[in-house]
Amino acid sequence: MNYLYIKALHVIFVVCWFAGLFYMVRLFIYTKEANEKEEPAKTILTEQLLLMQGKLWFIITWPAAIGTFIFGGWMLYQNPAILTFNWMWLKLIFVGLLALYHLQCHFYYKQQKSRIFKLSSFKLRLFNELATIYLVAIVFLIIVRSTSSLIWGLIGLFIFAALLMGGVFIYKKHRQRIGKQSS
Repeated sequence: MNYLYIKALHVIFVVCWFAGLFYMVRLFIYTKEANEKEEPAKTILTEQLLLMQGKLWFIITWPAAIGTFIFGGWMLYQNPAILTFNWMWLKLIFVGLLALYHLQCHFYYKQQKSRIFKLSSFKLRLFNELATIYLVAIVFLIIVRSTSSLIWGLIGLFIFAALLMGGVFIYKKHRQRIGKQSS
């Protein structure tokens, strides 16, 4: 198969994987918040959200992750010279971290399916931003293909992460203010 077709399929699976990860953690947040509601809303919403989690996780997110690794590995097999570049190794480290993030999402999925809700919706919102940080790091490494400005890139990534986390804190304060006004 032509290398560009393999690359296109890899990118499609990556996009689907990230879409699944982003939405899955949102569902974790909504399920956590539904679990704190009064009956019958608690049961109705929790059951529906858990059903949505299962479908998203096993119909979209897991297959997309597997497809990402199959076509990414196939690209590396067809073009092993790319492994001589430092930026590719750094990208693979971020992909490894993303895979660990995926496995942590699976752990949270199993917890929520068992009706265990340990993390607050705020902590889940912070957790959700990790996928964004991985996405930014991976895309920049693939497009820029440079580690010569690695220090500036890492500084930029930390600033970006700080801005994201700051946005989550601002959103929390905003929700608290709205909650106080409506009570």
